[in-house]
Amino acid sequence: MDDTELAERLARDLDGTFEALVRAHVDRCHAIALRVLGNPHDAEEVAQDALVRAYRALEGWPPERIREVRLRPWLATIVVNQCRNRVRRHAPPTTPLAPLVEAGLEPPADPSGDPAGLAARAAGRDQLASLLAGLPERYRVPVVLRHVDDLSYAELAEVLGRPEGTLKAQVHRGLALLRAAAAGTGLEEMTA
Repeated sequence: MDDTELAERLARDLDGTFEALVRAHVDRCHAIALRVLGNPHDAEEVAQDALVRAYRALEGWPPERIREVRLRPWLATIVVNQCRNRVRRHAPPTTPLAPLVEAGLEPPADPSGDPAGLAARAAGRDQLASLLAGLPERYRVPVVLRHVDDLSYAELAEVLGRPEGTLKAQVHRGLALLRAAAAGTGLEEMTA
């Protein structure tokens, strides 16, 4: 079921349909939190908290508003805000690289399955994770949402409350900082 149909069902029967919303979006909420926070335990808590907040918000909305909500960016907004709250309360995060595979920020797979090649690839992912974790939040969050979660710039603008042009510049700058940081580390191909 797509998000439009899900929103329609939520408007008619919130309690009976909310579980379907959770099933449809919990993995994505967790993935966003994991990429932003870098800690699986914190990401799990943030995803759960975000879904609870979503339920509480929907409880207070009239059916017309529920029907109009764009669930994917709305939930991403809640998750990102929950991540920001957690970062403010806790130590700086680290970001694992494994989820960045889909973003095209890693070298091509070694088709030979050579153990040395696989080890080098894993080491490269760890280095890139460190580089990503080192990005300032204003660049890291847009890069993760754009290139890992594959949100459009319009959805990014909705999630982060910034103009599309600003977000394009922040994503570009974030990727440029990653490339510059990768220079001389052997990760140039990963960030090219």
